[in-house]
Amino acid sequence: MEATEVIRCHGHPLVIASHPTTFEVTAEETLTKNGHCIIGIRADKGAAGLLPQFKEVLCHDDAELVTTLACGGIEVAVHSRGTSAMTLTHPTDFVWRKSRFVCGRTIGICSDYVAATLPKELVALLRAGRPVVITMVATCPG
Repeated sequence: MEATEVIRCHGHPLVIASHPTTFEVTAEETLTKNGHCIIGIRADKGAAGLLPQFKEVLCHDDAELVTTLACGGIEVAVHSRGTSAMTLTHPTDFVWRKSRFVCGRTIGICSDYVAATLPKELVALLRAGRPVVITMVATCPG
């Protein structure tokens, strides 16, 4: 099984991208200096807005998620896992995590990138407020 979702958002001058265990995208309109994990704002949906087919594929213990962050000609592929513990219920946020912690905002666990490890060139574009296209492809053998 395979399903794809696309999220559109924007960077912001206060993108710090220093969080060591997560990165986040939010539909919120603003960002403060406390948002060390937030890399994008004004997303066109939150976790609750994902298509049911996508949620069905991702919410399996053997699901894999490849998230491509595309901004200003730079693309980064983030590899994560899904889990049956995901609820995907948050109205505004998505969080990719290095750990296995799950809450309503969690879209990927065991991620190979976090805010602090994203390429500096990408972070510079995000700080410039550039638009970002996030393509998520979830796959599950069953």
